[in-house]
Amino acid sequence: MNEEQAKATDEDEALEIEIRSQRKFSLVEAIGRMGGDLLKGSSPVTGKRQAELAIEHYLRKHLLDAEGALQVVLLRRAKESEILLKGYEQPFDALSRLLENLLDSEERLRRFVGQVDAEWGRLYSERPYFEIEGRSPHPQDPYTLASVRGQLNRLLAMLQANGP
Repeated sequence: MNEEQAKATDEDEALEIEIRSQRKFSLVEAIGRMGGDLLKGSSPVTGKRQAELAIEHYLRKHLLDAEGALQVVLLRRAKESEILLKGYEQPFDALSRLLENLLDSEERLRRFVGQVDAEWGRLYSERPYFEIEGRSPHPQDPYTLASVRGQLNRLLAMLQANGP
């Protein structure tokens, strides 16, 4: 570094010190000073959020759900899932395990379909058609136990066969 550059650097530092001496120090200022280095080399989006977005994109692309409630509830379940918290590096494996978990238990699936029905009711400001065990489903019910099971099985088969 030559003398002119050294002198310019010293003048810049002196000017910066003078400016800072007249400002009140705050947490915002400290974060602003460090801001350039905080995220160097990394994404500002957390790994968990990236996994959630990947699952959301996959569901939007591959889940046939004209009403929209199944996708909303499945995504919510995935976001809250311990499976995703433990394996957000592999979001599609976590989604597969979540689907398997829902499909492995008739009672879990029945409760899940009830949540989907309730979400449908909220989305459309309608009274949901909850399926009652032992009775045939309402003819206008968009989310029956059989239809949701079929959708989840189809989605799981796609994940297992093709991956993301």
